[in-house]
Amino acid sequence: MNRRSFNAFLGLGLPLGLLSAAPGVRAQGWPDRPVRLVLSQPAGSGPDNVARILSDHLTKGWGQAVVIENRPGGQNTIGAQAAARSPADGHSFYFATTAALVTNRFLFKQLPYDPVKDFTPVAFVGRSPFGILVAAQSPVRTLDDLIARSRAEPGKLALGNEGPRTFSGMIARLLNARADMKANLVSYASVGVSMQDLIGGHVDAVVGDLASSAQLIRQGRLRLLATTSAERIPGWENVPALAERLPGFEMVGWFAVVAPAGTPPAAVARFSADLRKLLAERDVAERIATIGPIADPGMDAEQLGSFLRAEHSRWAQITREIGVLPE
Repeated sequence: MNRRSFNAFLGLGLPLGLLSAAPGVRAQGWPDRPVRLVLSQPAGSGPDNVARILSDHLTKGWGQAVVIENRPGGQNTIGAQAAARSPADGHSFYFATTAALVTNRFLFKQLPYDPVKDFTPVAFVGRSPFGILVAAQSPVRTLDDLIARSRAEPGKLALGNEGPRTFSGMIARLLNARADMKANLVSYASVGVSMQDLIGGHVDAVVGDLASSAQLIRQGRLRLLATTSAERIPGWENVPALAERLPGFEMVGWFAVVAPAGTPPAAVARFSADLRKLLAERDVAERIATIGPIADPGMDAEQLGSFLRAEHSRWAQITREIGVLPE
């Protein structure tokens, strides 16, 4: 790892207020051409919808197009690799998820990119809570009901997720372990398919992200038993957090913007400041909340670097607890 990328990841670079004076990119003149924002998810997905809200506003503010480039597949590896190999010229960035920057490191023996060395933190975007869901007509009314039913008939209660090496799959495994549940974990190719099977009565419950399930919940087709956050979520205050039942339980996805290692510091600083200002706007935060995620403008590049270090440590412990080994 070169010194610049190492310091950027650890948050040891210049204070943001001084970065505009750094060589390579003048903050006032940036951007001077379209900005490319790579995503690891397909068009129409939760992360894509959030990124497009932000890109529309940033395009207007900068007077330069922010172009979304969707590169889905491979559990985020395709998009992450494309972003890591992008020119570090201040006009290529990556709208990254927990999987791309943290959990993939514990799931794969070999990755086509390095989550630490290949990226420079820019800014945190928001958190994407997951939920434990049942069909609206289910007799299961609470999380305690679900736990009790799984224990009463071990292996019979079917809990859908996106597979053992996905975020929802690891949540399901951790829930089984910490709640002493005896659920049968059923893997699906996508959260959308699992929710349709849930509505159709083919599984008893599903672990799914709120970005994908919020509309079905509001339509009254699904019931949200609990969220995977440490505290109750704004807009869903009537739904308990799993931590209320299982102290210390927190499994929340998140989004962050990073740049290829070596990106000029002034471009990083400008993008970081403008993005955080945008996320703090009430109408923008409310639009994002309707999709499911919770906007969080509280981390600049330096703070995001510290957060990523903490997440790597936390996930190392979680994967050991549930017995996930890299393959």
